[in-house]
Amino acid sequence: MKRLIAAALIVAAFPADARDLWTKPQAAKWYAAQPWLVGSNYTPATAINQLEMWQAPTFDPATIDGEFAAAQGLGMTTMRVFLHNLLWENDAAGLKARMNIFLDIAAKHHIKPVFVLFDSCWDPNPVAGPQRPPIPGVHNSGWVQAPGAARLADATQYPKLEAYVRDIVSTFAHDRRVLAWDVWNEPNNGGGGNYGPTPDKTKLVAGLLGQVFDWAEAADPDQPLTSGVWIGDHWDRIETLDAVEKIQIARSDVLSFHDYNWPEKFAERARQMLSYERPVLCTEYMARGAGSTFDGSLPIGKKLNIGMINWGFVDGRTQTRLPWDSWKKPYTYAEPQVWFHEVLRADLTPYRMAETDLIRRLAAAPKSVVPVR
Repeated sequence: MKRLIAAALIVAAFPADARDLWTKPQAAKWYAAQPWLVGSNYTPATAINQLEMWQAPTFDPATIDGEFAAAQGLGMTTMRVFLHNLLWENDAAGLKARMNIFLDIAAKHHIKPVFVLFDSCWDPNPVAGPQRPPIPGVHNSGWVQAPGAARLADATQYPKLEAYVRDIVSTFAHDRRVLAWDVWNEPNNGGGGNYGPTPDKTKLVAGLLGQVFDWAEAADPDQPLTSGVWIGDHWDRIETLDAVEKIQIARSDVLSFHDYNWPEKFAERARQMLSYERPVLCTEYMARGAGSTFDGSLPIGKKLNIGMINWGFVDGRTQTRLPWDSWKKPYTYAEPQVWFHEVLRADLTPYRMAETDLIRRLAAAPKSVVPVR
């Protein structure tokens, strides 16, 4: 009860009127002021999930600094980084202090992060505190949803979620170290892994997602808001979109999408997103075993001036070098022949030198220019 009252007081402290969706010229002006955006979805190698990354006992600035130095060396300009509502509920002041430390490290290496507020993927029952160890041979075995299934189903708890969004976004709303806010990762994802389904999840998310955009807009951030579509074949046709996707497209200042397919499908989806005449970020791609590679997708994104953020940077406790099918057949006897995600090995050397050479070469070229070798 005390936490609900505190959340209500925080909400009351903010203005009720949200800022408007950016116009297309506003979005274009913001995007023109950015370098070509290239980077990774980032969790330090020492963390199994977003809770372990940010909680005080396991927050690891030294590792982050070393890994961001490596990213800077590749010419990366952004990282996509996940937060969690439980982090704020248990230690709001500490979370914001650690975010400031993180942002100082990122700025030192000329990297502007995209912060993700909520996430519908993997374990639906998050618990703060010490996290379980990785399951041997299994991809992303400790990642947790935000909010969890119980919280999502209980509308009486939504004031806590509102207070979290408003406080975090308002704290950093005018911070030039922050690139953008991804309000909800794959909101209509069923979850994945071997976890049980969340009843009525898409309906519940559809009822909440618009509110999350409202809460973030109420902070009047200088940075754009987005939420990326990830399934379906006709993102340029509104009539084919579900209730969640319609909100994502209608409410995003800049558009974003995920694609883990062959390059021809990536190009098709990219052009569908560009048809809305807003800047576009690809906030997840690169799953080698599924056909999505740096070689195939990154030059297309560069030519189309789409920001490109692959999944995974350094091999570590998330174990996302292992493929999705490891949930059905764990890789405990032998490693996969080809790594699924990740750019660098644990010692910060490239998994494949040709990939890091490509990233560096494209990052150094002017926008929309794919240099010939």
